[in-house]
Amino acid sequence: MAASPRTTKGTTAGAENEDVLAGRSGRVAGKAHDQAPLLEAGQGGERSSAAPSHSFTIVAVLIAALGPLYFGYSLGYTSPALPAIESQLELTTGQASFFGALVNIGAMMGSLSSGAVADAIGRKGVLAVAACPGVLGWLIIALAQDPLALYSGRLLCGFATGTFSFAVPIYIAEVSPSHLRGGLGAVNQLGITIGIVLVYALGMLIHWRTLAFIGVLPMGVLLLGLTVLPESPRWLAKNEYQARLVAALRQLRGAECDTRTEMQEIQEAARQSSAQPRATLRDLFKRDLTWPLVAGVGLMVLQQFSGVNAVMFYSGTIFRAAGVHSADAAAFTCGLLQVFMTGLAVWLMDKAGRRLLLMVSAGGMAVSSAALAYSFWLPPGSLAASYLAIASLLVYIAAFSLGMGAVPWIIMSEIFPVHVRGLAGSCATLVNWTASFTVTQTFQYLLLWSAPGAFLLYAVECVVTVFFVSYFVPETRGRTLEEIEASFKTL
Repeated sequence: MAASPRTTKGTTAGAENEDVLAGRSGRVAGKAHDQAPLLEAGQGGERSSAAPSHSFTIVAVLIAALGPLYFGYSLGYTSPALPAIESQLELTTGQASFFGALVNIGAMMGSLSSGAVADAIGRKGVLAVAACPGVLGWLIIALAQDPLALYSGRLLCGFATGTFSFAVPIYIAEVSPSHLRGGLGAVNQLGITIGIVLVYALGMLIHWRTLAFIGVLPMGVLLLGLTVLPESPRWLAKNEYQARLVAALRQLRGAECDTRTEMQEIQEAARQSSAQPRATLRDLFKRDLTWPLVAGVGLMVLQQFSGVNAVMFYSGTIFRAAGVHSADAAAFTCGLLQVFMTGLAVWLMDKAGRRLLLMVSAGGMAVSSAALAYSFWLPPGSLAASYLAIASLLVYIAAFSLGMGAVPWIIMSEIFPVHVRGLAGSCATLVNWTASFTVTQTFQYLLLWSAPGAFLLYAVECVVTVFFVSYFVPETRGRTLEEIEASFKTL
């Protein structure tokens, strides 16, 4: 049931609390007095010149990052667990492969629905929705006695993963101040890499069923954390929850900070968005959305077609050729490198900028892919071939983690106008997962055709990425989401 419209003029603290409670039960009808004076953002309604405190914003981002941690945990689970599952439940090779691939299919399903759900019940709401199948999926896998149960659980984990891959970058972008948005946005990718390393490390020590039960824990903590997190201010402004918008900005920026300028910018963008009809797929192809659509979706395709999943899949073979025969140890080493380099990207994102990191990252991946291809032409089993292959692999992983891992998700969350952000972001996420599935499924065929040829193709694609970024991807560092949206209208 919709709450009644309220005016914020002269609102007391008690009335504001009533409005917050009323806002939880439904969408405010009508315009909610758009022209009414804003509440002062300082404590007790007084103006304040205090600098904003971003400590709670960082807490909110870290809680939301439990979603990508779950994402990484789900992706990495099969590496340590699948051999034991295959043996204990007597799976065929085809069944084991299908179990691994189902996370991609589930993620496609999750990405399809996530935008509509996020627009309907909020960015915070869609995180809660994703957590529920996430919990159920791991419980089913942990208790599974047959392939059908395994498939069901893996599909649910994939659905949650796909939803998180859309919802978390959007939520982080919409709660972060412009000067910190890049670094905080990169925490999304950092969460993924930590999840992968965590499941690799635990998988070397504990049973696959216990490993699945542990997958429930991040979702339990996330659901508890969501009880204290504010909703996205952009979503609140778009849906005219005036008092909740005031409360959310106070919570995110500090009660003593004057957030009126930021609030006015958000509300003005929301008013312009409200004048737009409900977004449809056809709207994505309008002229004023062409540039952000090309940039956002293009980066998603190029991220996956760079061959990152293929290179990671082949990492065990490369380590074994170099004399490292423990696949778990090799995977754990690669994971640690990803965590370190992604942490570096978090620090650099708002200093170096998105475009520079993307081009340096893609350039490094191109060189290392070409070097990896060349290692196949050296005498098989030679020290030169082994050392070149392992060095190329590590450089590739480091380069990917520095930019191409995190930045496409950050750009996706920044460049779409608010009235199509849910739909456009959902489509971009779907494209990413579809491309990931395509690369994974075609890699074996490319290896049968030509192993050095496969990695040369990935090298060429990375070179194409450098040119694509230079021509189509805007620099968004230090600009508000509203400024980014306005800039596309002038093109």
